[in-house]
Amino acid sequence: MSSTAPTLRVVIDDYLECLNLGIRPAHEVDNLAVAMSLVASTRGVAFFPAYAQNFLPWSVISRPIKGDAPTIDLVIGYNRANASPTLKLFLSRLDELIARVSPKFGGPVDEKKE
Repeated sequence: MSSTAPTLRVVIDDYLECLNLGIRPAHEVDNLAVAMSLVASTRGVAFFPAYAQNFLPWSVISRPIKGDAPTIDLVIGYNRANASPTLKLFLSRLDELIARVSPKFGGPVDEKKE
């Protein structure tokens, strides 16, 4: 990824450094479509988020990373003054959603003051 996704770039660079393989990116891309196109057209290799597997063209094969794959923590931000019924429903279902996504995140959501 390019510097337009700095967190993802740092996670990938740190992961490659931990592998100690001396791999450096030959190209930087701003979005998944361009990355997939480069892999397909240059017979290259790329790291993709797991969800990208659903969008890969037939000519690009994916393999999961063995062991502990790098992750990026996600947070939810909202304005407490927002009285939207949709937001209220979403917040009421967060613990259930988190537990379904990954058992290791099954704890309660910590609501911090803004």
